[in-house]
Amino acid sequence: MKPTITPKTYRVKSFGCQMNVYDGERMGELLSEKGMSAAPDGEDADLVVLNTCHIREKAAEKVYSDIGRLTKGKTQKKAPMIAVAGCVAQAEGEEIMARAPAVGMVVGPQAYHRLPEMVEQAAKGQRSTDTDMPANAKFDLLPKRRRSAPNAFLTVQEGCDKFCTYCVVPYTRGAEISRPYSDLIAEAHRLVEAGAREITLLGQNVNAWSCEDEAGRTVGLAGLIHALDRIEGLARIRYTTSHPNDMDDALIEAHGEVAKLMPYLHLPVQSGSDPILKAMNRSHTAESYLKLLERFRAVRPDIALSGDFIVGFPGESEADFQATLDLVDEVRYSQAFSFKYSPRPGTPAAEMDDQFIPREVMEERLQRLQALLNRDQFAFNKAVEGQTCEILIERKGKLPGQWLGKSPWLQSVWYAEENGGEGALGDLATVKLVEAGPNSLRGELV
Repeated sequence: MKPTITPKTYRVKSFGCQMNVYDGERMGELLSEKGMSAAPDGEDADLVVLNTCHIREKAAEKVYSDIGRLTKGKTQKKAPMIAVAGCVAQAEGEEIMARAPAVGMVVGPQAYHRLPEMVEQAAKGQRSTDTDMPANAKFDLLPKRRRSAPNAFLTVQEGCDKFCTYCVVPYTRGAEISRPYSDLIAEAHRLVEAGAREITLLGQNVNAWSCEDEAGRTVGLAGLIHALDRIEGLARIRYTTSHPNDMDDALIEAHGEVAKLMPYLHLPVQSGSDPILKAMNRSHTAESYLKLLERFRAVRPDIALSGDFIVGFPGESEADFQATLDLVDEVRYSQAFSFKYSPRPGTPAAEMDDQFIPREVMEERLQRLQALLNRDQFAFNKAVEGQTCEILIERKGKLPGQWLGKSPWLQSVWYAEENGGEGALGDLATVKLVEAGPNSLRGELV
């Protein structure tokens, strides 16, 4: 890699989960602190950061495809400086450096606070890799939050100790760590001061968060939520992604006690079959999962439920898959995410027998599952039709006077200004939900 000029503009492309979105925002803040600016839409950036996710199939190959698109037909002088960050960087750092000479730096999800320093090295022609995983170190070195969208992410917990057999997170994000209570309260205050009206608490297992509060008492996620509830100007609180094994009484009760905590719960189950759950090293059964949901509905009857599903896990029989369909029929999710199983190198599931269920079988099962999930999502949207609620305005729509936001149940809602009514980003607008569609609702401003 030859020396080049220090980049003046950047673009961060984040893939995957909300934690990657948070990390991408923080990387942008780091680069802005060093005098760079985000490249305007439609314009090439001097520096492109590919903030990768390792969950999806062929994740690494997609990284190389992106690198190829960024450099195709360009001389070194005109090609952007490229950084690969995130979980693929963590898992395959040295391989990326060997295979893609156009990449100037590779940085893992626990080391991206070093990104500006690595950019300076790349400008001198020095390629570098950093995939160290020091607990919490990066958060102490990140810049203070100075601006925020109406809905902001706040990472409170990282890593995973559950070792589900299909998952790479324990290897790419490390062991479970909880950020200190005082740091989170301070960052939440700064987010609200910077314009956030809603904060979503993030973690690989967000409800595993635990720390000592200002009085020295050990508190869990419920204690943190109660503390955030006292922040003036903060209107809404959410959290994701939670694990059934880390649910406690206090967090369940918080859904009935804290008005700012939105009536929405994302609680992945992955399968409705107990043998498959055991093979996945999930700590719950279908029955224990359903009983847990019953407790949430008891304290918050209007709660919207969301989940994750994997079809075609090694050894999954038609009876196992039918158990998943039965669970979906019983829960009636407001929304859910479903995927075909794909082996991740280095995970125990990748070495299991019955590894390759025919692709056509997986595809057919996924379509049957998604048909039920889509049915239930539309039914949930129809069920709230006619109700009046507040939506948090997040952006303008495509048409003049059109605004889009989220309902308390995390549905997308749009409305058009009428009778002189106006909207603004970050407003909580009271609307009547007048028309439900499969993926969104139309509202009328009250």
